[in-house]
Amino acid sequence: MSYAEVSRDLERVLGYIHAQKLTEAEIDTMTKETLHYFDEYVSPGWLKYRKSVSTNSAVLEWTDHDAVVDGTNGEEFIDCLGGFGIYTCGHRNPEILETVKAQLDHQALHSQELLDPLRGYLAKAVADITPGDLEKCFFTNGGAEAVEMALKLARIATGGRWYISMVGAFHGKSMGAISVGGKNTYRIPYTPMVQQVQHVEYGNAEDARKAIRNLQTVGEKVAAVIVEPIQGEAGVIVPPKGYLTELRKICDEYGVALIFDEIQTGMGRTGTMWRCEVEDITPDIMTFGKAFGGGIMPITGIICRPPMWTQELIDNPWLLGSPTFGGNPVCCSAALATIKYMIDNDIPGQAKSKGKILKDGLLKLKEKYPTVIEDVRGEGLMLAAEFVQSEVGYNIAKGLFARGVLTAGTLNNSKTIRFEPPAVITEEQIAAVLARMNEALAETKEAFAL
Repeated sequence: MSYAEVSRDLERVLGYIHAQKLTEAEIDTMTKETLHYFDEYVSPGWLKYRKSVSTNSAVLEWTDHDAVVDGTNGEEFIDCLGGFGIYTCGHRNPEILETVKAQLDHQALHSQELLDPLRGYLAKAVADITPGDLEKCFFTNGGAEAVEMALKLARIATGGRWYISMVGAFHGKSMGAISVGGKNTYRIPYTPMVQQVQHVEYGNAEDARKAIRNLQTVGEKVAAVIVEPIQGEAGVIVPPKGYLTELRKICDEYGVALIFDEIQTGMGRTGTMWRCEVEDITPDIMTFGKAFGGGIMPITGIICRPPMWTQELIDNPWLLGSPTFGGNPVCCSAALATIKYMIDNDIPGQAKSKGKILKDGLLKLKEKYPTVIEDVRGEGLMLAAEFVQSEVGYNIAKGLFARGVLTAGTLNNSKTIRFEPPAVITEEQIAAVLARMNEALAETKEAFAL
């Protein structure tokens, strides 16, 4: 296509964005083009991956609000996926959206040279709401990037080169992040990766102690232990009580930095602002993201204790990283509004109380369908139901989708389905989800003769 043709085509597409309402013809055209363009220009596998919720026809998401996602043809879904933790404050939260629009009215991005005040305000706010003496902030764009910064910071601060990570861990898919990841599905295509990574059993603190001790005995220095306070991608695995406390003791004993990946568990998702608060533990470095931008803007980052921010980093502030869009004004405005909204509306408390209602309902369904559901687990609104086999979970996901409930399995397995709805979900919506889940379970039990 010529540039002129591209411009004319984009004028039509931009018209969709600006339209108050799409016509039936526009929706039909958009659906056909989306399927073709994903197949031709994005990835054919993306459509196949989504087939668990695509059933007979493609659904294009176009509008959303609160705990609901709407399709172009009027489909309405109660969102129990929550963007894997993004929408803790709901979809297009009006208060957060209003702040972002106000910021866009005078500035979106920063010059890269002058001082952008919102970054300073946001850093202080994050320090104010995080445990212990966590203080120094560095803002990034995505979760994997935040993990990369955490890994680099640990090496700079400790002089160590090895990392202790967990089997089943998920920290993102950039090279460093996937190196400390604990799933062979994501690692094998890229090996060898960062070589100085030792994986140990999750929930077994003594396993981490042995790994550190053995490495140090043979002359290797360990930089950090990196851990999710609750493993998400592994299937919402909650470690034994005292596990985080023991990891803190081990890291102190051996002079190793402790990194908590709270990208998914943090910002109220599990019933406290940060999951590490349940054991009153302060890590040396903590990553955050997902819900941090209020479900409006993408922003992530790390915060660390003062001793971790060494003189080397003070002398060269860009040594750790220099993301062009990290901590930009419009994203900072979203995060600032998100923090205030979470405090004013007790979002962690809502996640705790509504999570109990949802979990209790899922446990009752487990009792009713013991041949279908193997386990129900999780904290707050980070919950999971594990089924007897992956195909069963896959069928449940399809059944829920057909009944207007959006959820998903782990990225490469449907044996476990996660429930991570917005904390603004209503009790009536939770009741509807459980009723529709009951129908999907009954249907699946019959289909698989369980």
